[in-house]
Amino acid sequence: MNRQNGNYALAHRLKRGLSFVLQVLLMLAVLCSGVWASMALWFQLPVSAWLSITIIIGWWLLSIAVLTGWFTRHSSTQRAFGVAGVYAVCWLILLGWWHTIQPQQNKPWAPDVARQLQVEQAGNLVTLHHVRNFDWRSPTDFTSRWETRHYDLNKLSSLDVITSYWMGPKIAHVLLSFGFSDGQYVTFSIETRREQHEAFSTFGGFFRKFELSLIAADERDIIYTRTNIRREQVYLYRMQVSKATIRSLFNSYLQEARELEQQPRFYNTLTSNCTTIVFNMARLIDPGLPLDYRIILSGYLPQYIYEHRGLNQQLPFSVVQQQAYINPYAERYAQSSKPSGQSNSAAFSAAIRHQPTVQPVP
Repeated sequence: MNRQNGNYALAHRLKRGLSFVLQVLLMLAVLCSGVWASMALWFQLPVSAWLSITIIIGWWLLSIAVLTGWFTRHSSTQRAFGVAGVYAVCWLILLGWWHTIQPQQNKPWAPDVARQLQVEQAGNLVTLHHVRNFDWRSPTDFTSRWETRHYDLNKLSSLDVITSYWMGPKIAHVLLSFGFSDGQYVTFSIETRREQHEAFSTFGGFFRKFELSLIAADERDIIYTRTNIRREQVYLYRMQVSKATIRSLFNSYLQEARELEQQPRFYNTLTSNCTTIVFNMARLIDPGLPLDYRIILSGYLPQYIYEHRGLNQQLPFSVVQQQAYINPYAERYAQSSKPSGQSNSAAFSAAIRHQPTVQPVP
């Protein structure tokens, strides 16, 4: 009899424990799905802010009803299942609506992302249409200029990684700049393709708020605006990689441009941003590159590159990083050079490369 009572007590405790675990999982599911639904509704509903807030409040009232139905002792099982069923139906409707949101090519884009890069290639000769070369006087005062430029892949000679910091040391915008033996440079940047009324939002980037844009630009445009207009902290690292690697990465950008021209995609703050896309390109060349937290915390990406022998190994990383800081040189350029044009582009590119040149690995 005592053994039977003991077994009964054990079974009862296990049942209560399992019930508690299921209740916790249900609570987490409702809370997490409620947070996701609220953010999705806030960023994507094509209605006024007040109406969005009203709908979100309604969603949370339904969520509270679900939790109350399951966790209140006096609530009937039938009512609890009924409210949970309503929540499940609303969730399925939300998911159905979510999947109707598709990236677009034709919207009233912000001027700096108004055009999408287009590529023509005949063997080693590449023509890039819509290369950005703006003259920036302030974040809102600029002269728009989109150009067509021609490059010979046989003249590819250097690769630089640029990191631009605007919110502390952990997060940076990452750009890659390719140099040619004829003196040309072109910089590629993965950016959010914002509409005219939109501002960048980190959280919005999780919820299909922005399309993805690949910008090819003159260095005097895309680097100067960060060092001298936005006053971000910018570092330029001279990559120590082979010409074959440089060429492969350049071709990866060309392919990315072709794909975006054919099929637009959404920017995603976590999975499809300025760092992760570059990392995915690099993995096509070296599949052995390991995943690392610095792919997400992009401010630390240069140290990751250094540890994998992509930067000058003759100096400690602290010295390499110190040499890479280009803001004083960009400021000196701004004080001595006012005119615009190709010659001034070359002067800016020379000014920010004050450190010794790193030769590509054979």
